[in-house]
Amino acid sequence: MADDREILREIWEGRIPVCFVLADAECSTENPEPCVLMVSRLTYITLIAEKIEKHFRKFTAIDEQDEVWFESNGQALKWHYPVGVLFDLHMHDKPLPWRVTVHFKNFPEDEILHCKSKEVIEAIYMSSVKEADILKHRGQVMNNLQQKDHKQLWTGLQSDKFDQFWTTNRRLMERLNNDPFKFIPFKIFQPDKLHTQRLFKPVNDEGEPRTLRALLKETLPDIFADPDTKDYKVLIHGIETPRDTPVQWLSEHLSYPDNFLHMCVLPSQLNSEL
Repeated sequence: MADDREILREIWEGRIPVCFVLADAECSTENPEPCVLMVSRLTYITLIAEKIEKHFRKFTAIDEQDEVWFESNGQALKWHYPVGVLFDLHMHDKPLPWRVTVHFKNFPEDEILHCKSKEVIEAIYMSSVKEADILKHRGQVMNNLQQKDHKQLWTGLQSDKFDQFWTTNRRLMERLNNDPFKFIPFKIFQPDKLHTQRLFKPVNDEGEPRTLRALLKETLPDIFADPDTKDYKVLIHGIETPRDTPVQWLSEHLSYPDNFLHMCVLPSQLNSEL
C-alpha cells in the first residue's frame, strides 16, 4: 500500500498553467481575451470544457451539433489522455503557459473520440480502473467495491478532492496478502505513435523487485537495448524518473487516478531540434 501521503499529495497538487485561446477562424465578433487556468495534471481536459465554453460562447456561433475540441501545435488533443500526459508529450521543456487552441467547428473525427457528456469520460475512466485492477489483483478489489465506492472515486477526481478520492483508491493500491501486484498497469506514450502496453511483473522468479530499467528494456527493446541510454528520457508526471526505481513503488505512488502508470518516452534532443 502507498503509505507515503506526502508524495501522493504532491502528485495530486500538480498543476499546469494553460492559456486557452479561441481559434481565429471561429471568432464571430472581436477577438476575446484568453481563458487562463491552472489545470490539474490528473484531470481530463474535457472535464473543464464547460468553463471554457462559457468563457468563449458569446464570441462565436455555436450550434447544437457543435462539439468543443482542443488543439496544440497543430495536433488535436486526445481528451481521454490525462492532461499531464498531453502536456509532457506536446510541451515538455517549452515555455509556459501552455497555449491551447479551442475549437467548436470541424470536429476531427479521424483523430479523436467524441465526448458529448461527462458520462462518456466517466465510463472510459472506470473501464481503465477496472482493467488496472484485473492486472494488479485479478479484479478482486473492484468486484468487492460497491457502486457508492465507484462514485466516490469519480466524484473525488472530478471535484479535485484528494481525501475523498484516496479513501477508496487506497484499497485499489493495497497489496493483497502482502504480495506484490500480479502485473504492473502501465502505458508508454511516444510522439506520433500509439501508446504501448505489455504484461510486466514487478518481481522476478526469485521474488526480487524489478526496476524501470528492466521494464523499458523489455517493452521497448529497439530504443532501450542499452537500458541506460541517454538518447531518450522517461517522464512520469513531468519528472525524469531514475531507472533503478522499483516498478512496484512507482505503481503505488505515481500512478494516475485511473490506476495506470503513464510514462512519456521522448528523444533527449527533441526540444532543441524544434
